[in-house]
Amino acid sequence: MGSTSLIVSARVSAVVVATLILMWTYAFQTSFIPRSSSQENFIYSVLHPLLMVMGFIIVSGEAILVYRWLPGSRDFKKSVHLCLQGVALASGIFGIWTKFHGNRGISANFYSLHSWMGLICVVLFGAQWLVGFMSFWHRGEVRSTKFAVLPWHVFLGLYTYGLSVATAETGLLEKLTFLQTRGRVKRHSPESVVVNSLGLGLALLGGIIILAAISPNRHRNPNIVYKFSDGKWVPKK
Repeated sequence: MGSTSLIVSARVSAVVVATLILMWTYAFQTSFIPRSSSQENFIYSVLHPLLMVMGFIIVSGEAILVYRWLPGSRDFKKSVHLCLQGVALASGIFGIWTKFHGNRGISANFYSLHSWMGLICVVLFGAQWLVGFMSFWHRGEVRSTKFAVLPWHVFLGLYTYGLSVATAETGLLEKLTFLQTRGRVKRHSPESVVVNSLGLGLALLGGIIILAAISPNRHRNPNIVYKFSDGKWVPKK
């Protein structure tokens, strides 16, 4: 599958995921009504999945794809990548804050595997963004140091993205299990179908994004040996 096909598939998957998360939060609002009847708490309950899926996962996935489709210099691509990742990071931080906001406090919400994984994701993502920011603005660093850090930056970036998708899956499972055990949602119901479809869509989106990131550039000649120099791949003489 070529880069263009992967990008189109990723965009289609992202639209499907966004549609499903919007459908879930707006068509089945009773599932997000907290014990408190406060309208403010209800808004925060709805904002959490919206920010973490649309703001964190979808936007960060688009940031990963920047190097595949955006024309222009590498510095321009890096700046767009950094800005999109900054939006994703802000969405992740605010998304976690909305979950911890309320009368129950932080400790009452920070108890599950989903909450632990979510916090780890945001911490790793923040560290990655800081490293990228420092690398972008401090260009006078030794090239060998940058080249040594780059593979780890790529690996940790893809690892964090994959972990964020897995975290979202645990959140969907936790929420749906809670609703079903409380008898608020039947196992065979439209809402269960929407949530399960959302989980499958996230798994598909994550796989496509990672595949697009690690797939080789088809524009390179396979008969030519390339080397990484001055921030790009060039033919080795």
